[in-house]
Amino acid sequence: MRITRRQFITAAAALPLAAPSLSLAQAREFRLGILTPNGHPWNRAALKVGELLKAETNGRLSLTVFPSGQLGNEAAMLQQMQSGALDMGWIMAAELGSRVPAIAAITAPYVVDSTPKIAKLVRHPVAMRLFDVLPAETGTIGLAWGITGMRAVFSSKDISKIADLKGMKLRINPTPAYRDFYQLLGAAPTPIPTPQVFDAMSNGQVDGLEADLEFSWNQRFDKVSKSILQMNAIFMPVIALVSGRVWQTLPAADRDLITRVVKTALNTQIDELADNEPTLIEQFKATKIPFRTANAADAEAVVAQYDKIWLPKAPILAELRKAGKSL
Repeated sequence: MRITRRQFITAAAALPLAAPSLSLAQAREFRLGILTPNGHPWNRAALKVGELLKAETNGRLSLTVFPSGQLGNEAAMLQQMQSGALDMGWIMAAELGSRVPAIAAITAPYVVDSTPKIAKLVRHPVAMRLFDVLPAETGTIGLAWGITGMRAVFSSKDISKIADLKGMKLRINPTPAYRDFYQLLGAAPTPIPTPQVFDAMSNGQVDGLEADLEFSWNQRFDKVSKSILQMNAIFMPVIALVSGRVWQTLPAADRDLITRVVKTALNTQIDELADNEPTLIEQFKATKIPFRTANAADAEAVVAQYDKIWLPKAPILAELRKAGKSL
């Protein structure tokens, strides 16, 4: 049978001749910005994502991590993701929560009261549902949570209970969710850049610092502290974000793969941090500085006041509290 030119062209168009070029087109090198320095658990998890992507795609997908705010502060990185100039950013809930009250709700005091419960909460459906607001509010896609442990107050004077915080000049994270809690406790939140905190405590510019144990051990804030009060009230999570503009350009299979490897890496980070906290506490206690645990019941009235402020702004806080009590 004689094949006409038109039949030949039609048949040729149906063949997968474009497959090699399509494969090349799908090769991507992603850029990920993060504020924390090399060696931080979040950074190690981000590097693990790159390793998994490269291994599972035979190098077709790769990831370069830019640590220590090399691409700007978190606000700048978020703006870059909104425009599609940055593929991914791991942004703390403090930054996102200052823009999106629903995200800030997870950092409300005493949603949970221990680091092992943090590990469970951030995988709970209610916590994952917080990501639903991100595309419309920030132009980003949330994939998974990473965590720090429960935060403590490192004090230049001897303190043993929540009431002792009243009147203290306290360096805290300056975002509204944290500021409201400590102001209600009677402390005077004092904004100081993190690199200056050690000297500020040494010279009396501030009376104390509120931070997580791992960061504080690495910075050796125990050297300028006379006591440590483990609050077990607030924690600082991070969200692994992808630019919504970039996400739309990826095939479904790649989106599924990226989501899976990010969750894998951050689940490991969460478990390792929770498992390591008892060791950190023993390290602090070995310094012979009094290490005490606050009584959550002493803050019940303050938490009630706090919720009057935040529930109208972030109704999902009620669901988070309910979830936390079930853990």
